[in-house]
Amino acid sequence: MKEYTERLGYAPLGRLLLRLSLPGIASTVTASLYNVVDTFWVARLGHEAIAALTIVFPYQILFIAVAVGTGIGITSLVSRRFGEKNLEATDHIAGQIFFLSAGLGLIFLIAAVLFSERILVAFGATPDIMEYADQYLVIISYGAPMIIFAMVTSQLVRGSGDAVKPMIIMISASVLNIILDPLMILGIGPFPEMGIRGAAWATVIAQSLGAALALFYLLAHRTAYKIKLKHLTPDLSVLRDIYSVGGPSMILQLTESLAFVLFNIVVSSFGSIAIAAVGLVIRISDLAFMPIIGVSNGLLPIVGYNFGARLFKRLWKAPLLASLGITALLVVATLVIEILAPQIIGIFSQDPDLMETTIPAIRILLSTLVFIGPTIMFITVFQGLGRGAMALVLSLVRQFLLFIPLLYLFRHIFGLYGVWWSLPASDVLSFTVTFLIIYREYRKHKRAGYLAEISAEAGVPAE
Repeated sequence: MKEYTERLGYAPLGRLLLRLSLPGIASTVTASLYNVVDTFWVARLGHEAIAALTIVFPYQILFIAVAVGTGIGITSLVSRRFGEKNLEATDHIAGQIFFLSAGLGLIFLIAAVLFSERILVAFGATPDIMEYADQYLVIISYGAPMIIFAMVTSQLVRGSGDAVKPMIIMISASVLNIILDPLMILGIGPFPEMGIRGAAWATVIAQSLGAALALFYLLAHRTAYKIKLKHLTPDLSVLRDIYSVGGPSMILQLTESLAFVLFNIVVSSFGSIAIAAVGLVIRISDLAFMPIIGVSNGLLPIVGYNFGARLFKRLWKAPLLASLGITALLVVATLVIEILAPQIIGIFSQDPDLMETTIPAIRILLSTLVFIGPTIMFITVFQGLGRGAMALVLSLVRQFLLFIPLLYLFRHIFGLYGVWWSLPASDVLSFTVTFLIIYREYRKHKRAGYLAEISAEAGVPAE
């Protein structure tokens, strides 16, 4: 308790953010690296296979959305309870994750098995990729209960201030996936050649390892939690608290999946090569985007703990430092992508038609990364404050309310290039809206007398 939670209220913020963010960055980057490696090997089957993975991806976002929303709600709740020194409540919250993970995961598995073709048609699959997409969707869904459990447990542990064990869970699963991919896709060693089915089974096996590690940490008392049988009973009041913050985040992720489906449907009108181009951009963008998630995961328990402990000056200094740090990192990432786009795409495929479509796509779609990082940090502050509804609204502005109208407007006016430009335009506009709202929240705290000296201490301009 002292080592992992109380430091949230007194350790130097810069070093604390690094200690909490770096493991998250390492684990999320490793996870996105597995997606890159997965795509690298699947690309050997042709652009149709890449397009199939891209069409299935929104369904994966659905069960990841459940895990992320539940995990964010749990992180916000337990970090506040730790700040209040209420350890029995944190154990009771931890006990809820078992039936939640199993029940929610089975829903996605059953839906994929029974309705795979209908799902794929609705998601914009073209006839030339349907067989690949069907194989991948059904198999990948067998891993839904495992990935939900591993992700929710990781957030639970991170909420106690321990960022190392979630990193181990994520990296272990990702490394196993990276190892299994070529073996099962191409049929190396004792494995038969399974093509895209091999990529799916490699992911399911790796996710099972992550879930097993998460279960070990909890049952072996290697975390700040001491879960007993009485804590496993479903508690509606705890679930209400979890989803009052996590529910909006879950809805946000589900909306992201819907936005992705609509994006794929629009892109599919330009053919499977355009869908494959989107798939390549997604995999590459993950490497740049995942550090944002890592820093956000590090920031969330700091905000939640200091809010629970009523340390408001420290609370507001944390997102300022996090935003400055992630912006500097994203400037570098943007320069690398813009300059080396042809070389990066060439790693996956030398198909001239695919490269001609993908190179301008990646340069345009990822041109505004520097606006996304601070926007996510501002939204994380509201999650840590327990303001899930506000976090939802701000995220919807970024991922749906601005993006979808711009997508259809720009596609109608500018064609495929308009599709690419719709996302950067929405990123810039959403940053502006989110900054204005978070600054208003900061000024409310300042006027209330919570932040008398924060301006000089945190480098925020004084009034």
